[in-house]
Amino acid sequence: MGGTEHLTVQREGATLVLTLNRPEAKNALSLPMLVGLYDGWIEADEDDAIRSVVLTGAGGAFCAGMDLKALAGKGMEGQQYRDRLTADPDLHWKAMLRHHRPRKPVIAAVEGHCVAGGTEILQGTDIRVAGESATFGLFEVKRGLFPIGGSTVRLARQIPRTHALEMLLTGRPYSAREAADIGLIGHVVPDGTALEKALAIAGQINACGPLAVEAVKASVYETAEMAETDGLAAELKRGWPVFDTADAKEGARAFSEKRPPVYRRE
Repeated sequence: MGGTEHLTVQREGATLVLTLNRPEAKNALSLPMLVGLYDGWIEADEDDAIRSVVLTGAGGAFCAGMDLKALAGKGMEGQQYRDRLTADPDLHWKAMLRHHRPRKPVIAAVEGHCVAGGTEILQGTDIRVAGESATFGLFEVKRGLFPIGGSTVRLARQIPRTHALEMLLTGRPYSAREAADIGLIGHVVPDGTALEKALAIAGQINACGPLAVEAVKASVYETAEMAETDGLAAELKRGWPVFDTADAKEGARAFSEKRPPVYRRE
């Protein structure tokens, strides 16, 4: 497992937990954090023992967005990672899930601030849980900035356009309850329990056939912008091969024998 001074990595069974770990700055994005995130997504993609990922933040916050001091040209911590950006100028966008979609399901566990770049990263996750005191919002326009992490494209595809435009154009904060009401998040839980709930959801996913889970996720995103007839054809192309796997046969046997299945990604 990797990690950096601003991004911790740990395993919880078959779940990889990535924790934004810069609590003194409400986990504002830094170069060490971005490098750690990117490496975490790649680890999840390449390690078949990992079946899900949970993304969370330390110190009662998720992410307060980009480090504005760095944006103003006052430097960024972790200059020792600069060569990583030189080698891959797209690394920061991949880290923020703008230019990379992990194969495994990604569950966000949000406490506290999840604003600006935090809300943009959130849109790259698949399932979202938040503590009831969490705060969301895209504040960029209030600072004369543009939410270039993908929000002007993704947000209106994930929530009704009227809500997306209000969030984008007013730059106002949203409570967890309001975020749930407009469909930005799926679960609101008592403060301090978002990670627990996210891990419980991850456990349910981990108990399912991993090849099926990955194919289902891929199909949902692949067909999202297709016409229905094209989408249904693409679904068959991706879905039929799953029925020929050893895991599918194991699932059927386990069901008939009334026992938990043992999946081997075969």
